[in-house]
Amino acid sequence: MKLLKKQISAKDGSGTVLLRPDTSEDLWHAYNLLQIGDCVRCTTVRKVTKESSTGSTQSNKKRMMLTVAVEKVDFDADVLQVRLSGTVQAESEFVRMGAYHTLTLELNQNFSVEKQCWDQVYLDLIEEACHPDRQAEVAAIVLQSGLAHVCLVTGALTVTKARIETNIPKKRTGSSNHAKATTKFYEAVYQAVLRHVDFQKVKCVILASPGFVKDDFYKYMQEQAVRREDKVLLEHKSKFVLCRASSGHKHALEEVFADPTILSQMTETKVAKEVQVLNTFMRLMSTDPDRAYYGYHHVAQAHEQLAIDSLLVTDELFRNSNVATRKKYVALVESVREHGGKVYVFSSMHVSGQQLQQVSGVAAILRYPLPDLDELEEQANDPFLPSNIRMESDDDEEEYDPEKRIQEDMRDMGL
Repeated sequence: MKLLKKQISAKDGSGTVLLRPDTSEDLWHAYNLLQIGDCVRCTTVRKVTKESSTGSTQSNKKRMMLTVAVEKVDFDADVLQVRLSGTVQAESEFVRMGAYHTLTLELNQNFSVEKQCWDQVYLDLIEEACHPDRQAEVAAIVLQSGLAHVCLVTGALTVTKARIETNIPKKRTGSSNHAKATTKFYEAVYQAVLRHVDFQKVKCVILASPGFVKDDFYKYMQEQAVRREDKVLLEHKSKFVLCRASSGHKHALEEVFADPTILSQMTETKVAKEVQVLNTFMRLMSTDPDRAYYGYHHVAQAHEQLAIDSLLVTDELFRNSNVATRKKYVALVESVREHGGKVYVFSSMHVSGQQLQQVSGVAAILRYPLPDLDELEEQANDPFLPSNIRMESDDDEEEYDPEKRIQEDMRDMGL
């Protein structure tokens, strides 16, 4: 991503940035930047209908520059496109103001985003997206007999670059159909690896499968590389890491990244660091639960006591359409950083981010145990405690009156 222009007020944080996405990952960052209510301006194509003096109509497509107030934004992971729709905010020769239009953000096409407030999470995201060293750090090939997925694991998402599926018949005595189909399948995977994996950039290539499929394919790949003199594969064969996976489906990467042996060979990658801290959190949940909490209420209470060492949060929470909800998570992230805690923002397009999402999307590893947090939670949920020791809750609509509650209960019982 290239930052072409940045005009943000130091007073209230409002302003506009002009960006240009260079890679597919940049489009994912663009999706995370956009929020309902933002104004986005870029070139687009729209069908224009003209009526002649004789009453006949003629339609043709024209490329024009439009500004749209975002009402809906979607990211298509299959084709890597960002589509946003809303009302046109600036008068145009061909489009009236207030008309609905859908913009599609494209690679190498400038677009500007105007916000009422660029908070720190947005600014950090721009900084990460525009970092010159950002790249796809890990390639992964997960396969089983007749099925393979070639993926690139970047700092923000796991992209499936190729899916190879071949029908392989069973082994039969006197028949060579199984061997021929297997060779054809391996050749298709071999070509997909050459086509989609940039060995100059990736630091590690994971090759995973159930049984001995990975070993057979790796042997085939080495033999073919020598026979065809594919120097790229021969020079970078040390980057391949063979490991076990339960299947050739993409979700098998979850168990691959949980393997400590694999993580040890990926120590410098962003993915490995995130998986490592998530594994630490999961382990503490079992061995030392007073140092591992999840859910906004518990995490916020732990931070009030400045106990958070590592905060884990998914980017899904920052895309919340409720402005107040988003602001409270942004405030939590900024405050944890100010008090010396480490913050890990997980991508919901990674298997690690999806795991974190299953436990509310926000979790914390504490510097020291806080066994009384659960007691505080019980106090918060006990309606018979005096209001001066009940903790505030998002659901509280009025101050609790214990005498009034007792009278209501007696009336319900007919006393």
